Amino acid sequence: MAAVNRESYAAAVEKLTADSASVTAAQLATIADEVLAVARLLRGEPRLRRALTDPSRSGEERAGLFRSLVSGKLSVITVDAIAQLVSGRFSSPHELLDATERLAVDTVLSAGDRDGKLADVEDELFRFGQVVSGNSELAVTLSDPSAPADRKAKLVEDLLKSKAQPATVQLIKVALDGFGGRGFESSLTKLVELTAAKRDREIAYVTAAKLLGDAEEQRLAAKLSDIYGRQVSLKVLVDPSIIGGLSVRVGSDLYDGTILRRLNAARQAFAK
Repeated sequence: MAAVNRESYAAAVEKLTADSASVTAAQLATIADEVLAVARLLRGEPRLRRALTDPSRSGEERAGLFRSLVSGKLSVITVDAIAQLVSGRFSSPHELLDATERLAVDTVLSAGDRDGKLADVEDELFRFGQVVSGNSELAVTLSDPSAPADRKAKLVEDLLKSKAQPATVQLIKVALDGFGGRGFESSLTKLVELTAAKRDREIAYVTAAKLLGDAEEQRLAAKLSDIYGRQVSLKVLVDPSIIGGLSVRVGSDLYDGTILRRLNAARQAFAK
């Protein structure tokens, strides 16, 4: 996010945080739904995005335009936060859409945090991503940009009914829309990482030949926490093809201690 966009976004976050300080987790989740509805409106109306970022209009005029469009349709807290957002400056109309989506995600996460459910949300998002990766038909269906969005959302709701936190379902729907212009599975990965960041944790993606025991996970998490200076959430993927050892990715850092890597290195050495 460019500096000018960050400044406008930060002002909207500050406004929403202050105004929603005393609301319940459920009320905050409803506000998040409203912000998501605004993001979907902006996505489908490029002319509106341009009007709300038109530099020839003052910030007050842009905020007034937005208020006139949604008057009586959204809560005061939501209207005031988005009005604050559009009164700022953005480098392009699409950046306003990205900022509105991010504001919605941050609000969902704040609701989950207020409800004490963020750890569950983080794990559920990751597990759903693994389910999708392991089912090609489901992956194609949810990633298909031509499929009706409401049909995909209904499929997710049916799959996760009574099995996931409401915040998890909200965030998966954000991923269906292509969070920040990403594909569905990339969006899910980004949302897992944002959820972890909200909990002040780093994500470590661990690939193992078989599931790790609780003690092994605890030792590995403690070691990585010492290295990175913050708590680490392990996301373990099982891949028997690596034969043994572990591959660990934290951000751009990759530690590959798998037997498969050693065998490949040996083959390359003998081939020279």
